[in-house]
Amino acid sequence: MNQFKRSLLVQQVQQEKNWDVIVIGGGATGLGVALDSTTRGFKTLLLEQVDFAKGTSSRSTKLVHGGVRYLAQGNIDLVKEALYERGLLLKNASHLVKDQSFIIPNYNWWDNFFYTVGLKVYDFLAGKLSFGKSIRLNKEKTSSRLETLKQKNLKGGVLYHDGQFDDARLAINIAQTCIEKEATVLNHFKVNSLLKNDIGIVNGVIAEDIESNISYNLNTKIVINATGVFTDEVLQMDNAGAKNIVRPSQGVHLVVDQSFLPGNDAIMIPKTSDGRVLFLVPWHDKVVIGTTDTLLENHSLEPKPLESEIDFILENANRYLNKKVSREDVLSVFTGLRPLAAPKDKSEKTKEISRSHKIIVSKSKLITITGGKWTTYRRMAQDTINKAIVVGKLTKKRSQTKQLSIHGNMTNVDRTNHLYIYGSDKKAIKQLVNDSPELGEKLHKRLSYTKVEVIWAIRYEMARTVDDILARRVRALFLDAKAAIEMAPAVATMLANELNKNEEWKQQQIKEFTIIANQYVL
Repeated sequence: MNQFKRSLLVQQVQQEKNWDVIVIGGGATGLGVALDSTTRGFKTLLLEQVDFAKGTSSRSTKLVHGGVRYLAQGNIDLVKEALYERGLLLKNASHLVKDQSFIIPNYNWWDNFFYTVGLKVYDFLAGKLSFGKSIRLNKEKTSSRLETLKQKNLKGGVLYHDGQFDDARLAINIAQTCIEKEATVLNHFKVNSLLKNDIGIVNGVIAEDIESNISYNLNTKIVINATGVFTDEVLQMDNAGAKNIVRPSQGVHLVVDQSFLPGNDAIMIPKTSDGRVLFLVPWHDKVVIGTTDTLLENHSLEPKPLESEIDFILENANRYLNKKVSREDVLSVFTGLRPLAAPKDKSEKTKEISRSHKIIVSKSKLITITGGKWTTYRRMAQDTINKAIVVGKLTKKRSQTKQLSIHGNMTNVDRTNHLYIYGSDKKAIKQLVNDSPELGEKLHKRLSYTKVEVIWAIRYEMARTVDDILARRVRALFLDAKAAIEMAPAVATMLANELNKNEEWKQQQIKEFTIIANQYVL
């Protein structure tokens, strides 16, 4: 497990001046690209400016899905690809990905018929990798499964199956898999500019280790820009006059107590007041409600929800629930940015902007991958490295990731113990508690996380800050923001001890995290 030590990873950067592939960006897409690259045998380096999945990739609706709404738009190919990848994810990371039943409640007969037929098509497209058959439910069955659902005029429902997962945890496990497969993967390492040869071909990067402020000139055969909403910044490093190709769209989610949706089923609301879909999904003993789709002019690492988006989610959820959700009930509000391809005609309709991925090769041979979604991260990565082989004079080798097991993967997962998210690492975590029983203590009375998870995150999951730990290693910030703020001092103390930092550093960590976390409190 020593290979996850940051000092060793930095040493690899110091010693190795020439790489085959350098990936900029440590979200789902970048990590997928690094994994595909290293398992084909290419010498691979991934650099992430903050932390793995810091941006969009930790702020999803927590679904591994084919995209029921793309079916309604007639985008069959996108749905087929996503359903196939969903099936692979369940096999390759089954400690984090699980079958989730969804019910679409119907308040008129025609909808009941329409969704039943539509979801039979969804089942058919999933083929052998189906998670389970969709079935029509009568009114009684629908209300007994969804006891907080509004009863008036309810005609019945349609039950179907999709996948549910923990996004940031999957990102961490993919980063670990990359390292196990001999890639060098570093967070808190920022690419500041691109290097080019005499004829203007990109052949490296200048990157700075944020912790030591030391800069490195790193050479490579190909650079891959997988920076999501920061795509345009990297394109402008390549060509100062480059036009923006990404238009960020914001998605807000509210997290509430499980009592608003007891039981195991999720709800899919097929038509909100602006014609979108809304999900209520059980997640880590809470319920995630979302999402919105608001085009923005600019972006940041910590996007803020708009008041109108919060109102929109509450209003649409309450149209279907007999137990009303108010602002006071919201435990956490989180906001993610989707890097949508910028519309050519200045269209403001986000649902008309392509959701499939695009690979762009600049004149300088910089490769940019944009769009797509978590479910198809593996396929996007495969396509990107295939393109890099054509462009970058890399030897032609086949992708190895279809059957590749992700770190922690195990079957027969006992989800009654919150440590299930660690998969096969759970055993070693329990051993740490046996050796030091005080590590079994809870970090907060309202959440199940324990001290041992903080130690594990620092030693074996490359966590470097309080935010890394409370937002993305344990998901406290996303589940109960006030509890996360109260946990910060204890976590900062453990971090400072493990990383040999002083009191001033510790206080600064608490302060920085509190500023971030306050944005998650409604």
